[in-house]
Amino acid sequence: MSDYPMRLQAYLAKCGVASRRGSEELIAAGRVMVNNVTIKEMGVKVSESDIVQVDGETVEPAEKLYYIALNKPKGYVCTNYDPNETMYARDLISMRDNNLLFNVGRLDKESSGLILFTNDGQFANSMMHPRYEIEKEYLVKIDRPVSIEDLNKALDGLYIDIPKPYRIKRYDFVPRTKLFIKVTLTEGKNREIRKIFSFLGYDVKSLTRIRIGCVELGDLEVGEWRNLKKEEIDGLLKGKQSLNNRTSIKKERKKNGNSN
Repeated sequence: MSDYPMRLQAYLAKCGVASRRGSEELIAAGRVMVNNVTIKEMGVKVSESDIVQVDGETVEPAEKLYYIALNKPKGYVCTNYDPNETMYARDLISMRDNNLLFNVGRLDKESSGLILFTNDGQFANSMMHPRYEIEKEYLVKIDRPVSIEDLNKALDGLYIDIPKPYRIKRYDFVPRTKLFIKVTLTEGKNREIRKIFSFLGYDVKSLTRIRIGCVELGDLEVGEWRNLKKEEIDGLLKGKQSLNNRTSIKKERKKNGNSN
């Protein structure tokens, strides 16, 4: 690489350990060592000859970059390690280098649908930066029909448990149904949709993410994954919110157990 010396968090992101933000959290937690010295402060730079370890395991920059869409089933967690969990979404991606992947954003354990994985820390950092305002669209099943008045309250913003409002960007009723509604967000606070509807007096029965920016879930079945197309990657980086006039993009399916 020609960009040495580089900041430690940037190095970790290039290794596919986590996004830059996630790498900073690892450093602050004392889980990163450089040349057998534990690093806890930001700003440390590393050279090409330095030995970097995370949780005692040596990490090196990945030679190939991956951009993957997964239809996460309910019950799986979007983290690479939690001592209280055994079902990891990343494990559904059956490829040789899946240990290099980390999730871009989150999708809570009880929700299903589209989640992106990559080993490109710069890409992940861009996707999670507030200035991009990447839309995330969800299909939500509620216990009873939702009133337009309540939906307009959610559009205006609701103060629930933090100083900043929880707010949806847009909603769409699903034709010929009474309990399903499509909800679009741009910020994506923790369990935002569930908190909004609970605050308004509704119970969310199921929640499936069906779109992230220009990438749509389409006919990708639960537990399946696929590589993102080049136009999807470029579209995400350019802030595009849909492709092909919102029609489903044909998927190159990969069942669990198939190789990349």
